[in-house]
Amino acid sequence: MATETFEFQVEARQLLQLMIHSVYSNKDVFLRELVSNASDALDKLRLAKLRDDTLDADVSDPHIELEVDKDARTLTVRDNGIGMSYDEVGRLIGTIANSGTAQFLKELKEAEEEGGAEGLIGQFGVGFYSGFMVADEMTLLTRRAGESHGTRWSSRGEGTYTLERVDDAPQGTAVTLHLKPADPENQLHDYTSEWKIREIVKRYSDFITWPVKLVQPQGDGGDTPEHETLNSMKALWARSREEVSDDEYHELYKHISHDWRDPLETIRLQAEGTFEYQALLFVPAHAPHDLFTQNHRRGLQLYVKRVFIMDDCEELLPPYLRFVKGVVDAQDLSLNVSREILQQDRHIRAMRNRLTKKVLATVKEMREKNAERYADFWREFGAVLKEGLVTDAENRDAILAVASFSSTHSAEEPTTLAAYVERMKDGQEDIWYLTGENRQAVENSPHMEAFRAKGIEVLLLTDPVDEVWADTVGTFEGKRLRSVAKGEIDLDGEEEKQTDGEKEKQAESYAGLLGWMKEQLAEEVKDVRLSSRLTVSPACVVSDADDLTPALENMYRAMGQEVPRSKRILELNPGHPLVQGLNRAFQEEPADRTPLTETTELLHSLAVLAEGGQPKDPARFVKLVAERLERSL
Repeated sequence: MATETFEFQVEARQLLQLMIHSVYSNKDVFLRELVSNASDALDKLRLAKLRDDTLDADVSDPHIELEVDKDARTLTVRDNGIGMSYDEVGRLIGTIANSGTAQFLKELKEAEEEGGAEGLIGQFGVGFYSGFMVADEMTLLTRRAGESHGTRWSSRGEGTYTLERVDDAPQGTAVTLHLKPADPENQLHDYTSEWKIREIVKRYSDFITWPVKLVQPQGDGGDTPEHETLNSMKALWARSREEVSDDEYHELYKHISHDWRDPLETIRLQAEGTFEYQALLFVPAHAPHDLFTQNHRRGLQLYVKRVFIMDDCEELLPPYLRFVKGVVDAQDLSLNVSREILQQDRHIRAMRNRLTKKVLATVKEMREKNAERYADFWREFGAVLKEGLVTDAENRDAILAVASFSSTHSAEEPTTLAAYVERMKDGQEDIWYLTGENRQAVENSPHMEAFRAKGIEVLLLTDPVDEVWADTVGTFEGKRLRSVAKGEIDLDGEEEKQTDGEKEKQAESYAGLLGWMKEQLAEEVKDVRLSSRLTVSPACVVSDADDLTPALENMYRAMGQEVPRSKRILELNPGHPLVQGLNRAFQEEPADRTPLTETTELLHSLAVLAEGGQPKDPARFVKLVAERLERSL
């Protein structure tokens, strides 16, 4: 038969140059693409035979073969699928990314076929060209099922290709790559190596529907070559729950997470309709050590029609669910030329939204039905889940519904916000909380004294993110979230309130001292006032209602964001002997007020220490304390 030479379409020539100069970051993916094309061809043959049982095609043993010739340095990827006619080869291979998808869908629509067959169409053109990353020349031999003649296509990727009709082609398609010399420094491996081929198939094509067989060389006796199946074909997410054991799920989790422990929870999801995908997600039993580091690898494994696309697809779950591991297998996705970077399209957003809600619903169910398992989950991942209260306004209510917090109500059992609201005292309008490094430090804070005395429950928040989300959320079920360490607080009931006259008398008695102390501490505080939150301690420092707390300021600075330093407010307990004595000493108007000044400094430093801070001048603080101790002996 005569051989004809054609020029590639302009776009195809441009793509060939991209491939030759490696648009793919990982050259191994050429085999993934060719195996994926072969799998699509087998899918199409199965569908064609179902539509027309008179089709003269062999469907008895659908499979994909990989055959290596080390001496000739060739690798052949062969399938016995639908194949292509002479005209199809010229149209599909000579034209960039024209895989016949649109034409095939049009025919299906006209025939009013149903059954999700649109998901069977592969992107033949683009994936085929990737072979030129590793090959100097590519040859394609194909015969369409039901036809008697085949077609041979050949090109060196230099702008032209040849087409030839042949008589002896088997059904299906065989792509032979004449491999370039191995160049490990440029990530060009020896693709005649059987172990390398096994590695690539196991990584990228392990779960595709059809067997991928490695043809073993003939023995010296000329025996028929053996065929070793390289892929498991066991896509657990595509099988019903009843067909898969827990052990099989756990083994898959360990394989993709590199965790030797069983997962805490397994989550299955199957979405049907215009956009179909399946997901198999796992909640680990323990948080990885690098969960809060920038280098933490997050994201799910993404497959398209059981073909592995990428390892850590971050677009499928928000960062606050970065601990979730698993697999998502979509029937069709918008992918860029290398299939490695997902485009931000509506399908991706829809999948992300659905997967996020499914994970949160699973956690909620866990909290309602298995308290022990939920407690394990919250201990490991509660801190990271609460990041979503700041970053994900759409799902904020769902996160609050599954969140729990330490509280003064119980030393052992955490509480939900809903349970806190149910226990609120008559007349209590706010949900009170206090942040700190640990439970002991928060419970012993001077800010808690009046709340403890009056039996008012306070949430004890000890994760760094707690400093941020409480301000962001603001309210829950109409109740304000308020810090016991910010703003002015009045917890007295009607019968406990001082009369206006008593208040005025007390304020007048301390007015001189408060004004003088404010002048002495002008560099440190914005105001000095009497406190209604202290019952035992002499003093405490608080923030204004709208100011950042010192911990939040430090957090922003650690992230490289410079924020102005907020001056605090020093509150004095008028019922404490030290404060009363300081007021009497001030009113005596001594000639030398140095001792009063030093006592004021000490009182402020003690208040800063009591909330976990550090005095501005630790050496001076130690000196003043030592002098006071010396005089007391």
